Amino acid sequence: MTEPTLLGLCGSLRAGSLNRMLMREGARAFGGTFTEGDLRLPLYDGDLEEAGIPDSATMLAAQIAEADALIIACPEYNKAPPGVLKNALDWLSRVKPNPLWGKPVAIVSATGGRAGGERTQTMLRAMLAPMRVEALGWPEVLVGSAASEFDAEGRLVNARYAQALASLMERLRTAI
Repeated sequence: MTEPTLLGLCGSLRAGSLNRMLMREGARAFGGTFTEGDLRLPLYDGDLEEAGIPDSATMLAAQIAEADALIIACPEYNKAPPGVLKNALDWLSRVKPNPLWGKPVAIVSATGGRAGGERTQTMLRAMLAPMRVEALGWPEVLVGSAASEFDAEGRLVNARYAQALASLMERLRTAI
């Protein structure tokens, strides 16, 4: 049997992002083959779409279609998911068939606040609903005060968060 494939989407473009660290921790717990998708897409524009869906959006859609499952690391910017993630979802919604339909997805978040991104996860789930995404509802991985929750190598130091992440990724493997 082949190893499962996991695609990661990080709503923070910064290389040293805490959400990217959390996404990579999730990938380690998941096992199999892991690839990070690139969300550096042009802003959605109907005129661009009319000229043809950009290659970067088509490539992301193909990566999603080929993956067995997704992990989305979603920071909270002003109490909502970041625009770069919403923009990617807008482009993906224009690809037919939509590669997200029925895809099992784990959502994780790491924030500076104590709630760990609860609002952003709720809003992201609503944004994914029209695409028939199979977003796992539990265990929630909401890493609050995240700057102190990772070591110098980007590994989670809090056993409670690490266990919740391991459980979520185990459920994601089972959902394939």
